[in-house]
Amino acid sequence: MWVRFAVASFLVAFAAPAFSKENYRVDPLHTAATFSVSHLGLSLQRGSFGKTTGMVMLDRSARNGSIDVAIDAASVTSGSTSRETMLKGEDYFNVAQFPSITFKSTKLKFDGDRVVSADGELTIRGVTKPVTLTVADFKCAVHPATKKPACGAEVTASVKRSEFGMTKNQASTSDDVTIAIAIEAIQQ
Repeated sequence: MWVRFAVASFLVAFAAPAFSKENYRVDPLHTAATFSVSHLGLSLQRGSFGKTTGMVMLDRSARNGSIDVAIDAASVTSGSTSRETMLKGEDYFNVAQFPSITFKSTKLKFDGDRVVSADGELTIRGVTKPVTLTVADFKCAVHPATKKPACGAEVTASVKRSEFGMTKNQASTSDDVTIAIAIEAIQQ
């Protein structure tokens, strides 16, 4: 009887961490939020944000979790000083009034223990809209530098900029914007 109890206790002790909630902090040095938009139907114009923070909670055994990410809108870069000034201005991100772009998940979808999409609310310029993020290449492993569990993925979504009040230059710049985020997060 004692042996069964000892074996059961051993199995529970080592199985519990695999079934517990895991909290991860977004690694800002290894997370890149970018966007692209068609200009005159001739080329894709790209931009990126240099400051992204957030938390990810995963309970892979229960197939649920949450994502809460904030992007510093003033950290936008595009390779052109004049374009960056325009993007930070009132017609686009209006960073003086709306300094953050946020995504808060409402539901994660899993394939086995891998996250494959996240439904949630994207807020840009104070306007909140539902959006689904597609998650590809979701992987977790022990981070070689921190020796802590870490996860990474490629996340994409498409939005209409007009839905967030960005209607300037509709004749030359597409309403459809592709968002792509390469994200890494380290367990806390």
